[in-house]
Amino acid sequence: MPACAIEPTAADGEAPEAPGALQTPEVLQTPEVFAIREVAALETPEALNAPEVSGVSGVSGVSGVSEAPGCSGAEPGTPPHADCVITADGAYAARLARAGDCWFPERWTLDGPEPYAVPLPGNQPEEPGTEVQPMADGRVLIRRPIDGRHAFSLLYPTGPGTGELPLGAVECPDEGTRLRLLPPAPCGGRAYALAVGRSTTALWLVAGGAFGPEHLAEIPGRCSGGVWLDRTGRMLALDREVGGRTKAIVVDLERGGEMSELLQISADSDDRLLLADPDSGLLLIGSDAPSPGDTRLGWGVLGSTLPVRFPESLHLPGHTLTPFAIQPGQMLLPEGCAVGLRIDGPFGTWVGVWRPADRRLYQLAAPEGWLAGSGLWTAAGVLRLPYATAAEPCGVAPVPAPIAAPPSPAPSEGMSPPEGLSAVEGSAPTRPPLALRPIPLQQAPLGSLVTK
Repeated sequence: MPACAIEPTAADGEAPEAPGALQTPEVLQTPEVFAIREVAALETPEALNAPEVSGVSGVSGVSGVSEAPGCSGAEPGTPPHADCVITADGAYAARLARAGDCWFPERWTLDGPEPYAVPLPGNQPEEPGTEVQPMADGRVLIRRPIDGRHAFSLLYPTGPGTGELPLGAVECPDEGTRLRLLPPAPCGGRAYALAVGRSTTALWLVAGGAFGPEHLAEIPGRCSGGVWLDRTGRMLALDREVGGRTKAIVVDLERGGEMSELLQISADSDDRLLLADPDSGLLLIGSDAPSPGDTRLGWGVLGSTLPVRFPESLHLPGHTLTPFAIQPGQMLLPEGCAVGLRIDGPFGTWVGVWRPADRRLYQLAAPEGWLAGSGLWTAAGVLRLPYATAAEPCGVAPVPAPIAAPPSPAPSEGMSPPEGLSAVEGSAPTRPPLALRPIPLQQAPLGSLVTK
């Protein structure tokens, strides 16, 4: 795929953004070429309504999908796997709830008039390392690590009790192997897992097959992450570490796990795919290419010939930004997609909302009891955040996507952010806007860093 770089005609000390090559899997190629309109990078002040941060040193990191602990367990008192996992269609969610010192699976129904939870306790409390994942039919997949193997079952309510359908187990005799579930497949009827060993990674189909867990592919290197690139559950993006460097690859599940490169910004950078939207092609990427040693959050479009952008509005020193949801249904409109982000800082965790077309990051207080890092967008632009409190053990807080105000002609005429929101944006520019134009790759300032 051809690549091009963007050169600002008036730099004035502002570093150009790092170009990147997005390799498009053949099955995802379309006649359309997605165009990206560059958003001018601005310096990021402190959030208007966020707690004051002074003297904080650190890295504005981007966290991906962490590997679940293996059979060795976790620290005492730590939840086995407390995240709330939501199906791709947003109909169901599952999490591990707590009653006293005991953890048990819980299914949430989200597509009705009001959300409600159904407890699915087993014969004994769940152990550290347990994972749950909702299926499209309302059952809940559970993974239990037991003595060097991982047992899988489907749970479902049966009157006052819990029904359980055993699916089989995956053996992991090597103590260095870590197995975890991948994010829910778009089809909702299948579930996959990665077993990450010392030098290879095994991809397993653990639910939805004909004969229990099925080994699908052996991938050289240690893989992390896991992002679906289409609506059928065929193309899976993984972050593969080989030789000390991590690059995003694509695994074709209909071709026996055939692999191809997806993203390489430079030969010496770690480039991870964090989130993707199949409708618009919008990709959220974590890379240290623009500033080695400092992982930055950037964005691109699958199939685009333009490089990855790393806007300053997504660079908050001392904070970690983790994208968790993209607004669906925006066909061929990646710039207009709203993105939900979890923001972790010295004073806690809150929510961010950002669009590629905006030059700002809106920061919102998270609802009390937010199951941090979980949520989903509606096509109409409403972010739904699940939460659980003592008074309301199953709730969903709707957050409409903020509408960016047009830029003001002067600082004195600036507009305040919508009530309840905090907009992180740059101060008024003191120079004319950057005029951007594509130039041949060989003449690009960072052209030598691009590998096709």
